Amino acid sequence: MVKSKDVLLEIRDLQIQGYSDEKWVDIIKGVDLTLHRGEVLGLIGESGAGKSTIGAAAMGYARDGTRISGGSIEFDGMELTTATEAERRSLRGSRIAYVAQSAAASFNPAHKIIDQHTEAPLQYRLKKRLEAQEDAIELYNRLRLPNPEEIGFRYPHQVSGGQLQRAMTAMAMSCRPDLIIFDEPTTALDVTTQIEVLAAIRDIVDQFNTAAIYITHDLAVVAQMADTIKVLLKGEEVEEASTKEMLDNPKEDYTKSLWAVRSLKREQKSRPEGATPLISVRNVDAAYTGGVKVLDDVSFDIHEGMTVAVVGESGSGKSTTARVITGLLPPMEGEVLFKGEPFPPDYHNRTKEQLRQCQMIYQMADTALNPKVKIAEIIGRPAQFYHGLKGTALKNRVDELLDLIELEPSQYYNRFPPELSGGQKQRIGIARALAADPTFIICDEVTSALDQLVAEGILKLLNRLQKELNLAYMFITHDLATVRAIADEVVVMQHGKVVEQGPKEEMFTPPHHPYTDLLLSSVPEMDPDWLTTLLEERGVDNIGDAASARIDPDDPRVSK
Repeated sequence: MVKSKDVLLEIRDLQIQGYSDEKWVDIIKGVDLTLHRGEVLGLIGESGAGKSTIGAAAMGYARDGTRISGGSIEFDGMELTTATEAERRSLRGSRIAYVAQSAAASFNPAHKIIDQHTEAPLQYRLKKRLEAQEDAIELYNRLRLPNPEEIGFRYPHQVSGGQLQRAMTAMAMSCRPDLIIFDEPTTALDVTTQIEVLAAIRDIVDQFNTAAIYITHDLAVVAQMADTIKVLLKGEEVEEASTKEMLDNPKEDYTKSLWAVRSLKREQKSRPEGATPLISVRNVDAAYTGGVKVLDDVSFDIHEGMTVAVVGESGSGKSTTARVITGLLPPMEGEVLFKGEPFPPDYHNRTKEQLRQCQMIYQMADTALNPKVKIAEIIGRPAQFYHGLKGTALKNRVDELLDLIELEPSQYYNRFPPELSGGQKQRIGIARALAADPTFIICDEVTSALDQLVAEGILKLLNRLQKELNLAYMFITHDLATVRAIADEVVVMQHGKVVEQGPKEEMFTPPHHPYTDLLLSSVPEMDPDWLTTLLEERGVDNIGDAASARIDPDDPRVSK
């Protein structure tokens, strides 16, 4: 039992308003929250529930277009709602830290990681530069980042997504804060990298007795991290309980609906006999600048009206294969065929009709959508470019696409991307791809930023559109539940090679290639002890090389 004197953060009757349609509307409606030192509170709920808004409020911060309109936020005896802005700023980065959903979008690409890490301790005059750099290296070592003495002197784009997310956690710890707010820190990571980051976060919280608010829509993830779970819906608390009690016995119907949402599974379709594939990737080798090969003899087919899921951890070559198909990265060897005919390897040499046929939905909506362009223009540009739509016809098409992705046209037509939630932005990316009326769409982790209810709706939508329009999908994902929900065939990639491929049901039936087995065993389960047990089974003290501990390097099937 935690004693009351250990209370670090106490929020009472929190009310936050957002400005919409020239008036203030309630978005957080009287939420209470108590957090003790060393405790992790999980906030879960669908997009728009208010999770991130409450996380920001815990720092005494209201995002653009919102205001704290009532209630109390007391951090270690300081009332943040009446504190001066200077007093609130003195806490942020020093005693309260924030870890964003997308490390790639949050780091400044023009500065080295370690320079960004040392900025806060230098600004708050807690350490001198050399001391701050030495401390950064120590934290990198604690978080088991490779080459801790060297990795901080790289630029953000020179490290993997999982490494960058751990570097951001280290940066949050640079001033040894009392509270860290983790805002969906693993949603964009593959399952093996996610394990490393989760273990790193849990380790750092334990070592420094740091309190944390862990915001997520992934129930299996929050089960590994939180002592207590609070469920939110449309700015109101649904229920709160200890993690074990919440998992074993959710009381409210809404919470039960979240627990049951991962049951979506579609019937597997078979290839039409003798049919020419819509897309054929044939013996493709590819490399980026410097000549290091990143794809090695990659081959697979995608047929009309079917979905091929491409799975593998970060760096396996999934997105690079997509770049080759779209013509963004011409292959060194091999070719891409469309309906049996070669696609020009460079998109500059493709006709407008060839470009129209193949569209892409990007992983990170934050970086894929221009924040200064209205939604109507973002969706309307491809409809205008490929089909020449103008005026009323163009507006009607944009409205139709907004309806398809379940966003009310009148509310979103004139809004900008920063005014939308992460899930809403990703749906705009889907509408933009559909605007060209393609026959083939590459979906690059399109549900990774969505809560489970919204993700289920998007998957159902994609399935429906596929049936109606006979679309083919290449679905890049690290979420094996998504594979079950959408795929007909599965391609498993590792180190730029295809290590296994086949019909979905076959791929989920043992025996597996050892790397496929690693991926399947890395999917979090709704069991608070799952992560601890898994790390013990893999012989990993905490983080270590969690991604490879289960693979026998001498197995002849392992890609070298």
